[in-house]
Amino acid sequence: MARGLNRVTLVGTLTQDPELRYTAGGLAVMELNLAGNDIVTDEQGQSREPAWYHRVKLLGKSAEFWGDTLKAGMALFVDGKLEYRAWEQDGQKKSSLEIRADRMEIVSLEGKRGQVTVTDARGQERLKDGLNHVMLVGNLTRDPELRYTPQGTAVTRLSLAVNEKFTTRQGGEQEKVHYVEAQAWRELAEFAAELKKGDGAFLMGRLVNDSWTAQDGTRRYTTRVELSRLERLARGTGQSTGGNSSQMASTAKGRAGKVDIEEGLEDDFPPEEDLPF
Repeated sequence: MARGLNRVTLVGTLTQDPELRYTAGGLAVMELNLAGNDIVTDEQGQSREPAWYHRVKLLGKSAEFWGDTLKAGMALFVDGKLEYRAWEQDGQKKSSLEIRADRMEIVSLEGKRGQVTVTDARGQERLKDGLNHVMLVGNLTRDPELRYTPQGTAVTRLSLAVNEKFTTRQGGEQEKVHYVEAQAWRELAEFAAELKKGDGAFLMGRLVNDSWTAQDGTRRYTTRVELSRLERLARGTGQSTGGNSSQMASTAKGRAGKVDIEEGLEDDFPPEEDLPF
């Protein structure tokens, strides 16, 4: 398995005052709801600003440090990672993909020109020029499958396993695997379809949340990475493939989210497990 890389960087505003709580074991937990706009450019060169809302979890001494300092409307810088969890509920498998913060700072918006935030329908402040950036290195858990929308636009779904090695409090070495779904569009999708199960890959993009109604009438949710760059990693060398154009894809700025998926197509790409929020 490729040596894992798992980084998430967000800059956004708090949509509400966070609350500090403790688990039964005494661990401090603070959940932050951040919001911002991504700035993307479509194929016609037009700028768009899709909104994002993400929940970030802060644990331990870091959560206690911030305490009652944070208030709704504050802008924050968050550096962390994606954390995969799986469990069973009522005989069904459940999973979630959360953002775990390793570092956080308050961002000063003083001196910025123009409109800095926008107010959504719920009266929450969202950072107009937010940052929503994900970088991952891992191995594909299955062969990607290339599909086309009715308009002829290529779209490919990928599933990545990202390994994490860490040392326990007792000094033992352990390994955990985080499973992340990703999606590529257009030329990047066609390149992604050339990869195979087990290939090492470097992914870069933005984190998005999607929801839809399944055929049984239940509401389904998924969190995935909309790709802006994908690199296939060479096997056994620990290095990315060289300059071979057949093994590289150029950055596709703003391609995520530019195509409205036709009704019913999303059901062709259901997540393997439900994602509760």
